[in-house]
Amino acid sequence: MKLWLQFTGWLQYLITTSVAIVFLVVSAAGWLIGTWQPLLFWLPLAIGLLLLAAAIFDVITVKWGVRPTEPLPQRRDDLDTFDLIRARRSCHSFQSRDLTATDGAELMQAVNEYTRHDRLIGAGPIRLEYVAAPLTIWPGVGAHEFLVAIAPHDYDRLALVDVGRSLQKVVLQATRMGAGTCWIGPGADQSSVVKHLGNRFDPEKDHVVCVCAVGYRSRFTPLSVRAMERVMHRRLPLKSLFFSDPHCEVPLAVDVAPLSSFGRCYEVCQWSPSSYNAQTTRCAAVTELVGGEHKVVRFDFHTTTTSRFYAPVALGIWCANWETGCDTLGIPGNFAVLPADARGVGDVPELPHYDMSWIADPEK
Repeated sequence: MKLWLQFTGWLQYLITTSVAIVFLVVSAAGWLIGTWQPLLFWLPLAIGLLLLAAAIFDVITVKWGVRPTEPLPQRRDDLDTFDLIRARRSCHSFQSRDLTATDGAELMQAVNEYTRHDRLIGAGPIRLEYVAAPLTIWPGVGAHEFLVAIAPHDYDRLALVDVGRSLQKVVLQATRMGAGTCWIGPGADQSSVVKHLGNRFDPEKDHVVCVCAVGYRSRFTPLSVRAMERVMHRRLPLKSLFFSDPHCEVPLAVDVAPLSSFGRCYEVCQWSPSSYNAQTTRCAAVTELVGGEHKVVRFDFHTTTTSRFYAPVALGIWCANWETGCDTLGIPGNFAVLPADARGVGDVPELPHYDMSWIADPEK
C-alpha cells in the first residue's frame, strides 16, 4: 500500500492528512473529557483544521496543478564556485514548464563534456540519457525532465564513482543556469525508467544507477515534503568526515597549515548530497615532511558502508566537489586508485573501504 501511494503520488498528501486527523481525534477526545478545553480541545482542533486545509491546498495546487504561472529563475553567474555548490539544494517540486531551448542545450553540452572517456577515472563507459517524461519517482512532484545515469551491467565500482562525479558536475552547471535538480536513487521506479528509455537501454549490457530530475523549482511544495527537506538538510561536522589516519579515527585539523590551504573544499564535500543523506564518505589526509616543512601528499577517499551502488556514487559526488574546489583554488592534482602497499597500509579493514586518492601535484 505504501509503495502504491508513493508511486501514484498521493503519499506526501496523505501524510499531512493523517497528522491532521490525529489532531482532530485528540480534539474530539478533549471535548468529551470536558476539562482544560483551551489545551485539549481548541488547540488540537485549530492545528488539525490548519493541517487539513494545507493538505487540500497542496492537492489543488501541486497534485492537480491549479496554480498561477511562475517566473523563470535567475541565473547564478554572480556566485563563486564555493557559494554555488553551497547554494545547490535538492528540488522536490518543479514547475510545469520545460527547460528553455537555451538551458536545454547548455545542459546537454555539460553532459557530453563530463561523460567523455578522457574525463573519467575508470575505464568503464557511463552514459547520462535525457528523458522527457513524468517518470514514477518519490518524493519529487512535477518533475518531467530527467537525466538517467547508466553504467555497465557487470558490476564496476569505478564506473559508479564516475557516475557520481560526472553527474554532480552536470548538476553544478544546472545550478549555475538557475535550474533545480534532485538526485533520485531508491525513490525511482526502475520499470518506469526502463520503459521510457526504450531502445536506449539494453538489459544485458546496461544498469540504471540513478536518475536526476532537472527543471525549474516551484514555490508550491507539499507541506510534508517541506518538513522532510528541513530534516534532511543537516550534515555531520567536519571532524566526523575528515581524518589524519587511514582508519578514519583521528579528526583532521583542517584549519592548520598546510591543510588550511584547501579552504572551503572541506565544506563543499561536507554538504555533498547522498542517498537518504546518509553521508557515507570519509576522507583521510596524508602529509609528509619535506625540507622541514609539512606538505600535503594526497587525500584518500573511503566509504563507511558495504553499499555496492549508492556509497560509491556518493563518493563520486564528493570527488566532484573536491576537484572543483581545488581547481578554483588553483591547487593541481589528479585522482588515482592506489594499492595498499603504495598507501603504506598493512591490514586493510573491510570498513572504511578505500576507493581512491586525490594526489597533489608535487611540482606545485
